[in-house]
Amino acid sequence: MKKAVYVGLLNHTQAAHAGQEYTTMHEPITNTLPFPSTRSRDVLTEILHDGAQRLLTQAIDLEVSQWITARQHLVDDRGHRQVVRNGYLPERSITTGVGPIGIKQPRVRDRRRPESGGERFSSKILPPYLRKSKAIEELIPWLYLKGISSNDFPEALQALVGAPGEAGGLSPSTITRLSESWQEEHRQWSTRSLAGQQYVYFWADGVHFNIRLQEDRQCILVLMGATVDGQKELIALADGHRESEESWKALLLEVKSRGLTIDPHLAIGDGALGFWKALPQVFPTTRTQRCWVHKMANVLDKMPKRVQPQAKSMLHNIWMAQTKAAAHTAFDLFIDTFEAKHPAAVACLNKDREVLLTFYDFPAEHWMHIRTTNPIESVFATVRLRHDKTKGNGSRIACLTMVFKLMESASKHWRALNGSALMSDIIAGVQFADGTRLNPDKVAA
Repeated sequence: MKKAVYVGLLNHTQAAHAGQEYTTMHEPITNTLPFPSTRSRDVLTEILHDGAQRLLTQAIDLEVSQWITARQHLVDDRGHRQVVRNGYLPERSITTGVGPIGIKQPRVRDRRRPESGGERFSSKILPPYLRKSKAIEELIPWLYLKGISSNDFPEALQALVGAPGEAGGLSPSTITRLSESWQEEHRQWSTRSLAGQQYVYFWADGVHFNIRLQEDRQCILVLMGATVDGQKELIALADGHRESEESWKALLLEVKSRGLTIDPHLAIGDGALGFWKALPQVFPTTRTQRCWVHKMANVLDKMPKRVQPQAKSMLHNIWMAQTKAAAHTAFDLFIDTFEAKHPAAVACLNKDREVLLTFYDFPAEHWMHIRTTNPIESVFATVRLRHDKTKGNGSRIACLTMVFKLMESASKHWRALNGSALMSDIIAGVQFADGTRLNPDKVAA
């Protein structure tokens, strides 16, 4: 039946485009329902708006009634109630997802003096200074961080909250004030104490951005970690000078000065980072794992396109091998296959042979997380999207703040590492080979 209706509508549409009248086997289609018009959508919005206004009014009335009823025992010497309703407060407009809603809140009078126990009613549903619903409050930074410029806000929000002028408090100046508050949030976050904190894994990367008001590119150093319960966490962001050893050392020392005194067990990053020279100076016992995604890109870049598919497949065979011995075998095969004709590519791979295979000494459940810097790269896909839409940030501080807020937003959706329970084994010093405990009986207490 549904298919017949669909075909009938399709044929009717085709006939309409041809300027013809289409008829079914039974009768002409003359009273078909049109697609929703602007008017029908407006009617629906009005219904939702009126319904929301009535429900909100009823909820506030009920809240006031319950508050007064709970104090009905309070009477004066003549038996008159001390807490009563006393008309309405002036109407105020609340910006919501269905447009502005006008609300008149009942006024509550407590005849008692404050020193005699007099109370002032404050609605939990409608706080005194509320002008926008929480959904709208969250929508503003979300739209801005996703690429809507401050000057485009009135137009972008018109479809959500009503015609221009009805969305009070949603002007471009709102974004300016938000940006200032975000900078303060970032400053406080950057100086928070890390005392007692421990990270089993580090991910490090440097991400470059264009700054409209400056000629040079900005490099933001990003440090993420995996906590003892397997949760991913943003540890630090810094505005570095490229990806130099000095910049990374300053960041690591700053993190350590805030209380992070326990060396991570493994650090993952791109081989080009100055991070690798700075790391042993600050956290000397931390082992290293080079990112396979970066390494593959660097190796393939040194080979002609005609051999890249074969080389890529062979590289996959290395880091996807089930054991370190099998990985070494695949490693040797790659070298033997390409060394004669593509020595630069082979040298690029072979120089990091050992640090590319460190992950085999950790639980197999963690391999997908520690073979690459994907935890950082996936987050920065969103950051770059915002950056590209706005043609870069206007200042270095604005860029750093934007990255912080976007990563803070993304962190709400980060999931724990697979095999999070094994983090305690790593901390306890349990040894792993090819992803499996060497001593099955030895587990963390």
